[in-house]
Amino acid sequence: MTYVLLTMAVLIFLNLYCANINQQQFFQSKQSALVEKALLIADKVESSDVLTATTASNAAAHIGALQMTQVIVTDANGNTVYASASGRSATSATVPLLIQKALSVTDVFSATYAGGVITSAAAVPIVIGREVSGCVYMLEIDADSGRLLRTLQSNILYITIVLEIGLLAFAIFYVNRYSRRLNQIMNSMRIIQEGDYTHKVSLRGHDELSFLGKEFNFLTEQLHISESKRRQFVSDASHELKTPLASIKLLSDSILQYDMDMQTVREFAGDIGAEADRLNRMTMKLLALTKNDSNTADTDMEIIRMSPTVRRVVRMLSDIAAANNITIHLDLEHDSTVLITEDDLYQITFNLVENGIKYNVSGGTLSISLHRQEDMAVLRITDTGMGIPPEALPHIFERFYRVDKARSRQTGGSGLGLAIVKNMVERNNGEIHLQSTVGMGTIFTVSFPCFDIDENELNFIADEDDK
Repeated sequence: MTYVLLTMAVLIFLNLYCANINQQQFFQSKQSALVEKALLIADKVESSDVLTATTASNAAAHIGALQMTQVIVTDANGNTVYASASGRSATSATVPLLIQKALSVTDVFSATYAGGVITSAAAVPIVIGREVSGCVYMLEIDADSGRLLRTLQSNILYITIVLEIGLLAFAIFYVNRYSRRLNQIMNSMRIIQEGDYTHKVSLRGHDELSFLGKEFNFLTEQLHISESKRRQFVSDASHELKTPLASIKLLSDSILQYDMDMQTVREFAGDIGAEADRLNRMTMKLLALTKNDSNTADTDMEIIRMSPTVRRVVRMLSDIAAANNITIHLDLEHDSTVLITEDDLYQITFNLVENGIKYNVSGGTLSISLHRQEDMAVLRITDTGMGIPPEALPHIFERFYRVDKARSRQTGGSGLGLAIVKNMVERNNGEIHLQSTVGMGTIFTVSFPCFDIDENELNFIADEDDK
C-alpha cells in the first residue's frame, strides 16, 4: 500500500507538472504572437505621426488583426479612439487595467484557460514624438488552441491512470509472489519446529528470498546433523552406562541368591567395585564433555610452562607404565610458555599418555617431547603400540568411538578420552594432529600458540599464584 500511494503521489505530481508546463507553453506562444501584432499596429500608427480613428483602423486592417482578434486603440487618457466590431464587447473590468499599465510605457500581457478556451490579452503603448499618445489593446479568444490543450492534458491524465493501474497490478503480483515465497519459508520453519529436520524449502530464482532459502536449508542440515549426533550420543551413553550397571546388578543378585563362601563374595564385591569405578570414570568424562560444550570461554587461563605439568602426569602414570612393562622417554628441554588453563593441559596430557600406555605392547616405549615450531609450542607423544587402521582415523575423536572394543573394555576405555582431549585443545586455541601406522605405533601432536614472556615476569606471576 505504501508503494502504491507513493507512486500515485509521484504520478499525480508529474501529471500536474506536465499540464502546467503545456499550459505555460501555450500562453508563451500566445504572448509572442499577440504582443507582436499589437506592436505592429502601434508602429503603423506611430509612422503616421498622428493618432486618429482613421490611422488606427488602417493599421489594424493592414496587418489583418480584425479577422482574428478584438482591437481597441485609445488616446493618452484612455479614451477609445478606435474599436473593432468585436472589440466593443470587451470586458470593461479587464480592459482599463491593461490599458492603464500600457500607458505607463509597459508592454502588458495576460492569459487564462477556462472551459476549454484560451483567452489572451495584450496592450502596448503608442509613442509619438517621445510621448505616450495612446495604446493598442488586443484580445484573442482561441477555442481551437483550448481544445488542443485540453486534449493534451486529457492524454497526460489517461497515461497517468494507465501507469498507476499498471503499477498497482505489478505491486499486487509482486506482493502475492513475495508473500507466497515467504509463506513457504514460514511453513518450513513450522515444520522444522515440529522436529522434522529433513525438510527442505525449494525456492527458485536468484533473489534475496532464494538466498535465504539456501541458508535455511543449510541451517536445517546442520540441525539434522546435530540432532543425529545428539541422539547417537544419548544412545551410546545409555548403552555404555547400562553395561556396568548390568554387571553390578548381576553380581549383586548372585551374591544374594546363591550361598557363597566368603572368598567368592569378596571376589564378587571386588568386581562390583571395579564396575562402579568404571561407571564413575565414565560419568566424570561425560560431565567433562558437557562442561566443555557449555563453556566456550575459560576465565582461568594463565601463563605457564608446559614441562612441569607433563612431568607431573608422568609421575602419576609411571606405576601403570611399569606394570605394563612400558618404558617412558622424556625430552622436555625445549620448553615454552603458553596461555592455557593448567587443568586442561593436565587433562590433555594425562589422556594421551594414558592411551599411549594402555594401547602399547609389552616391552614397548612411550616418547614424550616438547619443542617449539615457529610461534607454536608442540607436545608430541609417540608410542610403539598396535597403531590405528586408516579407516578408523577420521572417527578417532568421535565420542564413544573405539577401534578395538574388546580391548577397550578390558582396559576400562569408554571412547570419551580423545573426544575430551580434542574439545579442550580447541577451547585453548590449540590444534591436535594424529599419525598412525598399524603395527608400528601412533603419534599425537598437540600445539598451542606460544606466549613469550620474560623469566622475571613469569616468576612474579608464579609467586602471585602461590600467594
